[in-house]
This record gives sequence, structure tokens and C-alpha cells, in this order.
Amino acid sequence: MTPLPDDCLTRNEWICGVYLSTRRQILLDAVVQHLQLTFLSVLIGLVVAVPLAVLARRWGWAAGPVLAVTTILYTVPSLAMYSLLLPLYGLSAALVVAGLALYSLTVLVRNVLAGLRAVPEETRQAARGLGYGPVRLLLAVELPLALPAAMAGLRIATVSAVSLATVGAIVGYGGLGNLIYTGMNSYFKAQVLTASVLCVLIAVAADLLLLGVQRLITPWTRAARA
Repeated sequence: MTPLPDDCLTRNEWICGVYLSTRRQILLDAVVQHLQLTFLSVLIGLVVAVPLAVLARRWGWAAGPVLAVTTILYTVPSLAMYSLLLPLYGLSAALVVAGLALYSLTVLVRNVLAGLRAVPEETRQAARGLGYGPVRLLLAVELPLALPAAMAGLRIATVSAVSLATVGAIVGYGGLGNLIYTGMNSYFKAQVLTASVLCVLIAVAADLLLLGVQRLITPWTRAARA
């Protein structure tokens, strides 16, 4: 009878280099799926949130209903959210993306709207005096000035999506959440710890990347602080 190898895998240790070397492709696939779920959901949420915030800014009466609906969406538990979306998307990655996109609307709509509301009225009047129409005013003046608040919301929404994407493991599309879920069921310590650490690293890297983008596209905020 061949004796079992005496390594960190057989000893089921939390930190295990053998796990990293033997499951490299599995980890890579999980990271790629996690990034795809996060990117698509936040992108869809942003595409929906900006028009909603613009409408709420243009017509003040719409702000209350828009904020109320997006807030209610965020209070729906993830299991209930996926159950409600299941008839539309089935057990697919689209189900997870749709759920994460809906969750992101709360933060994105609020921050974009706050940024638009913070644009000084005298700035709008000056732009109109220069012949800016509503569309040009929005694209060239209001949205650029709303970028700091919008980017802050985008950072929060992205980090939240990285975390909430793990819940997609309940339908088989959770990226690193799949490894965490199966690892907890089998008490596979190295898998649980490695996948959890990778989730944290992705969240931190995404936040730092977006912070860098924010500083790059809003140089006037650095000048104001200086």
C-alpha cells in the first residue's frame, strides 16, 4: 500500500503552497469569472443609473420615486433577488449579473444625482449664456463636474459587487464564491482561505484602479486641494 504524501494538502492546512501550484488553473478560471461578473454588472448598473439620475435632476418630482425604488432593491436579500429573477434568466451567469446590477443602482444613482445637484447654478447660467443647449450643457459641463461624486459611487459599487458576486455560488456562477462555498462544505481550509484572500485583493485592486482613474480624469480636484 502506497503511503499518502505528507504535505500541507493532506494535513489540510490553511496556508498551502501545494494547493496554489496544483489548482492554478482552477483559481485562474474562478478569478476570470469573478472579474467578468463584477465588470458587467457595474457597467450595466452605470448605464442605467446615469439616465435615471439625469431625469431625477431635470424633473425634481422624479427624484423621490427613483431613489425609493433603487433603495428598496438594495434591501431585497440576495436569495430572494435571485429567486425573483430566476424565471427571466434561469440558472445562468446572466442571473447573477442582473442581480448585481440592480444592487449597484442604489449607490450609483444617489452619487451621480448628488454630483449633478452640486453643480453651481451660476455655472449652468454661464454656459447657457455662451449658447450651450441642454444636451451640450449636460455633456460638457454638468457630467464632468459631477465626476468626483460619481466616481466615488462607482468605487463603492464595484467593491460591493466584488463581495456580492460570491453569493452567485448558490446558482453555480459565483466566481471565487464557488470555491469558497465548496471549500466550506468540505472544510477544505486552503481553498477557503485562498479564494477569500483573492476576493479581498480584487476588491482592493479595483478600488485603487478606479481611484487612479478618478485622479486622472479630474485634475481640477487636485488643484483645488493644493
